[in-house]
Amino acid sequence: MARVVPSAPVVLKPHEPVAERVLLPGDPGRALRLAVQLIDGPRMLNHHRGLWGYSGPAADGRPLTIQSTGLGGPSAAAVVAALIALGARRLVRVGTAAALGASALGTLVVADAALCLDGTSRALGGGERVRADPALTAALAASAPGAARGLVASADVHEPARAAGWTAAGALAADLTTAAVLAACAHAGAPAGALLGITRAGDRRLGDGAPLEALEATLGASGMAALA
Repeated sequence: MARVVPSAPVVLKPHEPVAERVLLPGDPGRALRLAVQLIDGPRMLNHHRGLWGYSGPAADGRPLTIQSTGLGGPSAAAVVAALIALGARRLVRVGTAAALGASALGTLVVADAALCLDGTSRALGGGERVRADPALTAALAASAPGAARGLVASADVHEPARAAGWTAAGALAADLTTAAVLAACAHAGAPAGALLGITRAGDRRLGDGAPLEALEATLGASGMAALA
């Protein structure tokens, strides 16, 4: 039976318990694919607002939740707040990003911190940048050998004219969501990390189908290993 928490934001209407450890892809389809990969007999946790989520036992026998956050900071922050209210205690974003600088397509990036260039993370007290949990970040780096590690820029929109400034600040990648996830978790006192895959580099895109699904599988496996 689902746990009902009256104070939880209504962005989620859970049909299954939320695990203490959670993976956070943005795309609902990615959430489904990761659930099939990582959960033994996944059960749908949520489908409200098209935000597909799943819970069930992982390979180590312990519960795991995989919940999509939707597109952008406001949706992600609302989902994170709901999950924490429902029992989530350690959360890892596993998503995609655009390269800043020389990062190649398919590169993995472990976020030490995110530049708060979006309204959501600033509203949650993120300041100029918000840091990921050090222990989770170290575990992600260990679970993803060869991944780059550093700063991510999160903004409400991708503006090429501003990208040079983000690179000058030291950012390796840009997305719409990481700062909001980290800020929402910090606001609630829950450890969070982020592992991103580069799917855009200049005019080049990682193709749909096998290349993208292989990257997703790596993100999921590495995120799960860090949570384990």
